[in-house]
Amino acid sequence: MKLLRAELRQIVQQQMSQDPAHDIAHLDRVWANAHRIARDEGNANLRVLMAAAYLHDLVNLPKDAPNRAEASRMSAKAAVPILTDLNYTAEEIKAAQHAIAAHSYSAQIPPETPEAVILRDADRLDALGAIGIARTFMVAGTMDRGLADPNDPFAANRPLDDQMWSIDHWHLKLLQLPKEMATAKGRKIANKRARLMLAYLTQLSKEMDTELPDYWSELLQ
Repeated sequence: MKLLRAELRQIVQQQMSQDPAHDIAHLDRVWANAHRIARDEGNANLRVLMAAAYLHDLVNLPKDAPNRAEASRMSAKAAVPILTDLNYTAEEIKAAQHAIAAHSYSAQIPPETPEAVILRDADRLDALGAIGIARTFMVAGTMDRGLADPNDPFAANRPLDDQMWSIDHWHLKLLQLPKEMATAKGRKIANKRARLMLAYLTQLSKEMDTELPDYWSELLQ
């Protein structure tokens, strides 16, 4: 498995886009998350899971691209020749393709295999916690989105709008992720990381001389 991982890392580094939020470190973390979950689940093909973890972002379209929802399907298709060259069987390639396609939040493809369920949880975990905070702001910077509405940072009296404000995205998507985890291990890790994010928001609100509305913390109850 170590040799296979090294081969996958080398291949993907030659093909991936220059996106700091979706770099080789992201892929390493997703694989680490997936491996942790798989040890608890005990029913995943680790060769398939590793391939899917390292190839799930082969095609990485901008968050605001009109065809963003197709990126995971495009990645699944692009993975075929790579896995063929690495002597994966047709069955393993099909399984890896499904896991890759189903990992995406925007694609809305139900995960139907252990590898697909685990990869989806593992990828979403990397949007949470300390890493999630850093990645949120890296993505926001590339899209010219502000940190928060200066007049109402935490949407106490306005509709949430994550097309304008980075912090709004936390409520609309990121802090919703723990309850959407499909594995017990993924849910446990996600809840811990989400609590850290909520603590960050509480401190941020103090530094902004305002208060975090109660409806934010209610997400984690």
